[in-house]
Amino acid sequence: MILFFSVAVAYPVDHRASFAALALALLGLSSTVPTLIAAFYSGALADRYDRGKLMRFVNLVGVAATTGLAALFVFQPAGQIDLPGPPGFYVPVWILFIYPFWAAVIVSSTIFRPAFNTSVPRVVRRDLLGRANGAIYAIAGGVSAAGTIGVGVLLTVAPAAYAFAIPFALLFVTQVALSGVDVDLSVSRTGPARSLLRDARNGFAYLRQHRSLLQITVAALVINFLVALATVELALYVTSWLGLTQGIWYGAMVAAATVGASAGFVLVANVRFEPRAGRWLIGLTCALGGSLFALALVHTIWLALPIIFLFGTIPGMFTTVFLSTIQSTVPDEMMGRVFSADEVGSYALVPVGQYAGGELTVAAGVQGTYFFAGATILVFGVFMFAAFGSLRNLSYPSSPSSTGH
Repeated sequence: MILFFSVAVAYPVDHRASFAALALALLGLSSTVPTLIAAFYSGALADRYDRGKLMRFVNLVGVAATTGLAALFVFQPAGQIDLPGPPGFYVPVWILFIYPFWAAVIVSSTIFRPAFNTSVPRVVRRDLLGRANGAIYAIAGGVSAAGTIGVGVLLTVAPAAYAFAIPFALLFVTQVALSGVDVDLSVSRTGPARSLLRDARNGFAYLRQHRSLLQITVAALVINFLVALATVELALYVTSWLGLTQGIWYGAMVAAATVGASAGFVLVANVRFEPRAGRWLIGLTCALGGSLFALALVHTIWLALPIIFLFGTIPGMFTTVFLSTIQSTVPDEMMGRVFSADEVGSYALVPVGQYAGGELTVAAGVQGTYFFAGATILVFGVFMFAAFGSLRNLSYPSSPSSTGH
């Protein structure tokens, strides 16, 4: 949030719809290659090494990278570099220095996720996975929302460097909490020893053999591309389309989406989605497209806030259904690789979406970008229901005595 807002306001008002849009797209692209490489191997690492130790190590990398970003904002080198694009397009030098630190932050979280998600079934009964995932991510979302509001306040009243105290504190607390985990999270492997590359490839083979999971990955590939198309320009949506240049308003939008996600985690955890897991995922896709489309229709923060709250609620519900389905149906020793294979497939086009969002915003404006992304996701959701039969019929038993399919 700090980075995207700082980049959005780094340009004069008359260049924000063009220069800032492209600079935000480049920020998204900066972590592309390292993130995809990390995602490819993250599951194999989670299925090969002690997951507790792995989480502690990569979280420490996140702490170090966040510290580096804070130092960069304190010393902020001057100057600018001209780049191809609209006439006169340039990027301030300090923004270019952001890229490697931002890549390190994203890579650390990318490797962290499969290790964490595969650890949950070690401590939670299968029939409680939906509620457990909902509770875990709802609490995380609440803390994140509070942090987001705090960052927004600091961006409004103090230099951006001070705002890094909040993500640093959250990562530090996570490191302390991980150090206190006394559950055995080592992995018991069967079969002959394999290379890390072959282990990683096995996750993709598993997806190919299970059509419903493969269709989820294909759907997520399209959805995440289109969501990235719009959300990479959220700071510009607030500062340009809504005309609010104080950081507190951008913080409020991000916080509303985060609180919405927490609400989604709680809501879906209290319904029996297991018998119709696939239909839930399709329905939520349509709702996601509708919420993005609605953002393009409003021109006031007081309508945008409840809409983006709903926009956040939907991925929260989607994530809980997806995580619980994988955790309940995939063997423990394969689970990390399935998570990472899905993540590579799901997020492969996100950087492309981020850059395309910048180009589309330059050509069609912020409103046009949100119209296009929302309408296309909505149409794709209808297509999923008609064409993705295996996903439409995806279900699994929630009883701890039952077996997965």
